[in-house]
Amino acid sequence: MPTIADFNAARPEAAAAILRPCLDVERWISVIVEGRPYPAPAALVDAAQAAAHPLTRDEVDAALAHHPRIGDRAQGDSAEAGLSRGEQSTLDLDSDVQTRLAAGNAEYERRFDRVFLIRAAGRTAPEILDQLNARLENDDETEAGVVAQQLREIAVLRLQGAVSA
Repeated sequence: MPTIADFNAARPEAAAAILRPCLDVERWISVIVEGRPYPAPAALVDAAQAAAHPLTRDEVDAALAHHPRIGDRAQGDSAEAGLSRGEQSTLDLDSDVQTRLAAGNAEYERRFDRVFLIRAAGRTAPEILDQLNARLENDDETEAGVVAQQLREIAVLRLQGAVSA
């Protein structure tokens, strides 16, 4: 894991590569890279949060293209796929929950035309299923705001694990 000093000293392309698995949004990455140096990881996280608010609908859609369905194992060997597998690794997905998540994911995708996204870290599978069902009641505008907030939470958690003091 790179330190904050490594991140600050990295060539712009290398710094962007550290950020990309956290949130693959070019504007967000550029703002953070151009804002270097950061005195500590907390300052980097603060800058990342500011740069991610707000996220445009196009940025959200672009970022969602890299997220697997909740309950599905991310494929590939990219850093983002590895992070996703780790974030979902603590979910206890018995066959009933797996079936209900798959049905809920399909309904969500029909309703909102995008993958259901939720910060899985620190949540149980039943909690996620409850959130999925509750969010199916949202209107498009409300849900767009929830998805953007979830992306920001995921980005911050990933960034905290990507750069150390």
